[in-house]
Amino acid sequence: MWEWTAGSHMYRGMKAQVHLANEAEPLTAWLSLDITSHMHFVETLRWWLVIGLAISALVSAGLGWLVALSGLKPVAQVTKVAASMSAGSLKERIPMDSVPRELELLVTSFNAMLARLEESFARLSNFSADIAHELRTPISNLRTHTEVILTKKRAPEDYEENLYSNLEDLNRLSSIIDGMLFLAKSDNGLVLPAKEKIELRSVVEKLFEYYQLLADDTGVKLQVVGHGAVNGDRTMLDRTISNLLSNALRYTPPDCTISVKIEPLGDMISLSVENPGEGIAVEHLPRLFDRFYRVDPARRESATNHAGLGLAIVKSLVDAHDGTVGCVSREGHTTFVIRLPAWPADHE
Repeated sequence: MWEWTAGSHMYRGMKAQVHLANEAEPLTAWLSLDITSHMHFVETLRWWLVIGLAISALVSAGLGWLVALSGLKPVAQVTKVAASMSAGSLKERIPMDSVPRELELLVTSFNAMLARLEESFARLSNFSADIAHELRTPISNLRTHTEVILTKKRAPEDYEENLYSNLEDLNRLSSIIDGMLFLAKSDNGLVLPAKEKIELRSVVEKLFEYYQLLADDTGVKLQVVGHGAVNGDRTMLDRTISNLLSNALRYTPPDCTISVKIEPLGDMISLSVENPGEGIAVEHLPRLFDRFYRVDPARRESATNHAGLGLAIVKSLVDAHDGTVGCVSREGHTTFVIRLPAWPADHE
């Protein structure tokens, strides 16, 4: 089969040999067809296809751009909010009304992150104000005492009394700074407890020997019930229980009893310190372990020996041991409960 052009016409032809019964030699048959109209149709169709594809490509690109612009509008809004984020605009949230389903998880996570940042920033701001407040009082006392004593010549006894007074404020400053340094190390994961078997009852009884002198002054009794061995650091646990006992002694009425109860709870050991006295309102319980937090704001100025870091340090020490700490206050009794990992039985 072959094709050829003659003038303005196009032809397609073929040939074949045909054997006839009465002929010795085969005959050659030729067949030709005028395909001019068909070729014109194919050429026209080719041009229409090219134009159609070009138009389709342009329309598809435009529709794709519109769809992408509409679909990415929430992402642009997230970007805008993130770019405008500052300490004063942490309350902003991305509305969920116009967010497509595919981006709901992203926007929800972003809003949750903003909520956490807002809470952390608020706590940091309050914490900075509390630090300034706690440091201001002893420094102001030091300055006032020194200015008064220097107004005129005084007897050596007056200077000695002023130095003793200044020493109390200096000790308070030192206590606040030590507590803050410890909490800063704890926040950065630098407080790593040792792992050894600690019998909690022996720790409590040893602390009772120290606190019994303070308890005798007000007729307070100390008692411990139960046994339990934990996997922890002796020095840290001693400080933890000491802070809880000191806190209990401070708020226990005279001639009452402070009870320490130790009991196993599965793979944990529970230690509770219970003392009678004025209860703690429910709204204060979640913030008891915040730094510088006090239930009664009026105690800020009077409690010169307590900076409000004891319970925050307790929580940091318990967290370092992979434990938990909480407080329950009702019916005139307040109980602090810590749970620590028990010493594994297979290590006996």
